[in-house]
Parts: sequence; structure tokens; C-alpha cells
Amino acid sequence: MFEVAVIEDPSAAEVSLDPVRARLLAELVEPGSATMLAAKVGLPRQKVNYHLRTLEQHGLVELVEERRKGNVNERLMQATAASYVISPTALAAVQPDPARAPDRLSARWLLAVSARLVRDVGTLITGATKAKKRLATFALDGEVRFANAADRAAFAEELAGFMTQLVAKYHDEQAEGGRPHRVVVALHPSVNALKEDES
Repeated sequence: MFEVAVIEDPSAAEVSLDPVRARLLAELVEPGSATMLAAKVGLPRQKVNYHLRTLEQHGLVELVEERRKGNVNERLMQATAASYVISPTALAAVQPDPARAPDRLSARWLLAVSARLVRDVGTLITGATKAKKRLATFALDGEVRFANAADRAAFAEELAGFMTQLVAKYHDEQAEGGRPHRVVVALHPSVNALKEDES
């Protein structure tokens, strides 16, 4: 089981968004049978079986064990991941395009860039998984508390200058066999801080 999986197929995305199926996926972080799940979600076993078959057809759950229980074969299923992210690829016709309105101070542009990040990394994960190769990535996540808006603006300006210098230092357009990498740096208010301010 993966920690996170990316859903790129529109029909798999639709299946995963059904509230009953989403609940089953959450329960199936640990292996379970239709009978076990029926008791947890309060549905008849046959209905749970129907949902499990649908999830299995879309690669969201998989068979981990089959065992005989009386006159019945009990199938133990497990989610293919502990959590899922739906790629903008699943909504190809309306996925955000950061090139449409680049504005580094716009929250909507940040959202479009983030959506592209999810799409691209999802595509890379899918390819690396099929090729049975590791994917070389790096992420940095942190939090900074600014005393005021002026400090935040100064930080953003200094960060932009530093990133420009760092990219210029290592970027080699002529490198034979070189491979381009995308760098995304984002700054936004912490959601937890907003919730604290509201209470």
C-alpha cells in the first residue's frame, strides 16, 4: 500500500468521491471483508460487495487474501493507498493553466501552479511505478511568523532574489544529457493560523 496515490482517471475520481465508497476506502487502510465492513458502515453485505467491486475495477482497492469461511469464500480487500489526491488531469478540459495569467502575487495563480504540481508529480509517480524506478524529488515545508505585512513583503522579495541567483548558478542550458527540473516556491498564510484568528 502506498502512503499517497494520485487518481488521474476521471471515472476513478468519480467513484472515489461517492461518500459510501470514500468511507470504505478510509476503512480499508487495514484489510477487511464485505461482512466486516457492512457492520462498520451500516449497509447490507451485498451492497458493500457491489461498492468493493466498483472500487476494485478502478484500482482503488485490491485483493490481499481469500479464505474459506464455511460455505463461502471470504475476500479480504485493502485500499491501494492510505490517502488519495485527484489530479487535475481527471478534469482535463477545465484543469488550471498557470500560463494563462501569471501573477506571482495572485492566490488563484498559486492555486493553478499547485494544481500543475499535483498533475506533474502524479504523472511522474505513475511512470516511475510502471518502470519500477525511484523518482528523484525534493520538497521543503516550513512556517514563518511575520511581525507585519512589510516584513512579509521583504521576505518574499529576498526569497525571490535568492532563488533567481540559485537558479542562475546551477542552470546549464547547454548541459549534454541534462534534465530540466521545475522549482516551485510558495508563500501563503497558514490555514491553522486563520482558524485561530477566527475563534
